[in-house]
Amino acid sequence: MLWVYKTEMKAQSTTLENPPHIIVSDLTMAYGDFVIQRDLNFTINHNDIFIIMGGSGCGKSTLLRHLIGLKSPVKGQVYYGDINFWDADPAERSRIMRKCGILYQKGALWSSMTLGENVALPLEEYTDLSARDISETVSLKLALVGLAGYEEFYPAEISGGMQKRAGLARAMALDPEILFFDEPSAGLDPVSARRLDDLILELRDNLGTTVVVVTHELASIFAIGNNSVFLDADTRTMIAQGDPHMLLAETEDLKVREFLTRGEFASAEIFPG
Repeated sequence: MLWVYKTEMKAQSTTLENPPHIIVSDLTMAYGDFVIQRDLNFTINHNDIFIIMGGSGCGKSTLLRHLIGLKSPVKGQVYYGDINFWDADPAERSRIMRKCGILYQKGALWSSMTLGENVALPLEEYTDLSARDISETVSLKLALVGLAGYEEFYPAEISGGMQKRAGLARAMALDPEILFFDEPSAGLDPVSARRLDDLILELRDNLGTTVVVVTHELASIFAIGNNSVFLDADTRTMIAQGDPHMLLAETEDLKVREFLTRGEFASAEIFPG
């Protein structure tokens, strides 16, 4: 049963004055004949921190690849504003993607380049900024993620958490409207993971960025998420969407409830207190 959480604020955010940032409509994803997920329908509003969640193997990262243009759907549409992304020509799709920044699961920094050079790369590739302006922008982006003064460090010389933040600085280089994160807390200790969560909230609040996060980390889901979709590997479709806190409080779907309580809900049903 698909449980949908709706609020007055969400209804207001889909008006003409504030249209959705991304709309996914009737999306089906597959590798060959094997369907990963089908009939996905959800909306990501401006300034959402939108969580793509679900158990292992449900297709979370595959959905992210469909959203960022790395894999085309078998069926359905992805709209950025009023533009049908997969029906657009390559130049238009490239224009849309330049408004997006992506932090991959392992940071994906070039190991042979300094942090400064990594962050500078998209600026050199896609802008006409002078070398001085690029240097100043690089320093600003690194400072925004707490890495001021680390321009000359190589990825191998810093911790995993710092590598994630450096990857985020690079994702922010072109001042994106939307930031995509693939398992940002993977491999981080709890303190580093919480700092990254706090940084994501600051970016949304201070820069007005829309954030889309693939994660199964409950601490992050509840700390930062205000909207979400839950993918189910068994039925191969979405079975819930909405604010994670409200899903926890009100959903009647056992799978969603078990996931959001680490299985404690099911244990309480079997072994009541």
